Amino acid sequence: MPKERVTMRKVREILRLVWSCGQSRTATAKSCGVSKTAVTDTVRRASMAKLSWPLPCYLDDPALESLLYPPRICSLTVSRPRPDWNSLHNELITHRDLTLMLLWQEYKERDPEGIQYSQYCELFRQWRKKLDLSMRQEHRAGEKMFVDYCGRTLPIVDPATGEIKDAQVFVAVMGASNYTFAEATRSQALPDWTGSHVRAFGYMGAVPRCLVPDNLKSGVTKTCRYEPDLNPTYAALAEHYQAAVIPARVRKPKDKSKVEVGVQIVQRFILAALRHRTFFSLAEANAAIRERLELLNNRPFRKLPGTRRERFEDIDLPAMLPLPETPYEYADWIKARVHMDYHVEVDHHFYSVPHRLVREELDVRYTETIVECFFNRKRVASHPRSQLKGKHSTRPEHMPRAHLEFAEWTPERFISWAAKTGPETARAIESVLSRRTYPEHGFRSCMGIISLGKRYGQERLEAACERALLIKGVNYKSIKSILENNLDKKPLLRKPEAAPVDHENIRGTDYYN
Repeated sequence: MPKERVTMRKVREILRLVWSCGQSRTATAKSCGVSKTAVTDTVRRASMAKLSWPLPCYLDDPALESLLYPPRICSLTVSRPRPDWNSLHNELITHRDLTLMLLWQEYKERDPEGIQYSQYCELFRQWRKKLDLSMRQEHRAGEKMFVDYCGRTLPIVDPATGEIKDAQVFVAVMGASNYTFAEATRSQALPDWTGSHVRAFGYMGAVPRCLVPDNLKSGVTKTCRYEPDLNPTYAALAEHYQAAVIPARVRKPKDKSKVEVGVQIVQRFILAALRHRTFFSLAEANAAIRERLELLNNRPFRKLPGTRRERFEDIDLPAMLPLPETPYEYADWIKARVHMDYHVEVDHHFYSVPHRLVREELDVRYTETIVECFFNRKRVASHPRSQLKGKHSTRPEHMPRAHLEFAEWTPERFISWAAKTGPETARAIESVLSRRTYPEHGFRSCMGIISLGKRYGQERLEAACERALLIKGVNYKSIKSILENNLDKKPLLRKPEAAPVDHENIRGTDYYN
């Protein structure tokens, strides 16, 4: 068991108490809070180093430690062949199930006189200490891409108004190779967040197996150490690319040290270099960022051989997933309650869903081209996106049987039915149907109007329709209100017709006969 090593501050106190004050080893141990063995060992080492009290004033703590604890010189292993630690490190991050024990066994087969396993592990540990923090983490090849935004922004000047807006800078870093992607976006909102991911995958030409975001609202809607809630749009993006999302844990800086170092490098190597330039558009800014980004990825490492690009092509890229045939298309998600007419409203347009889902709450995903409705994570309806406000998109398979029979009716049938009540009623039905892009969407209103004749009588319905046409309020509620308030019984106030103009220059209708 190795002897206890004490701090240099306690070493000085031990030597003072023993050599200057003449205290015993036991009393000194109690006074300094160390073992008697530690006191004995400290005094022995100081004597072997030919030190005396008081210690020389020029002897600082590192110098004192080097005298008391000189590095071991093992003559048996100086000439023994040492492994290539960089190659060993690359193998560990490339092969998921590889262990140091297996690598050491292979090393001993090649060099039987090589160092033993314990020293092999210790020397590798010391070699890894020389790397940067982000390099020391053992990230598997092609496994993780860390994503975040810079704390610094990039000013963009509006050429028309001179207004300055701060662009956000998105950064993505591959875990094993440190291969970096960066771009400026208008905001950190979902469309920009997902778009940056799509462009990062395109830049790399492949997809990592895992995405590691910080707990940004665009990526994680509810932070939790064990089960964070992902934003539905971000989850859909990951599903499209067959990648997993593993958010960095809250208050766990090591989880995101890779991207934090990457962000710092982007800020220092890219943004700082662009500080004197003025940009008038995002495209112009991103062109400048891309130039510096290429320099960064092709710049040699200081403590490792090669460059980010070389390590990416050798280590990460072969283990990454291929890009899908089509890139992800941004979609918005909303929750929508199914109306009594089995339609949900999306951007002021109404889309049908199976009628059994009336009053249920659905998850609705919509893009520029499609609207999809989900119930219990299962898609129950899909429609082409329509930009017609206030209109309906209805699929026959979503309608109940009674409505299917209803759908077989025609506008002509309703007009003919209304004409049995009178010409004004027929005109009212024609007006209702003509205002709809699809006449079927007016059938319910027409049935309601015609049914009023059973309650109030056909004569009163005819008068009510005439009044509704005059006031341009032809709909079921308006006609019903006229009947309920007996307005159909009151005389109509028509505007007086203008007297015909009698003038010698006006020929009259007979002229044309």
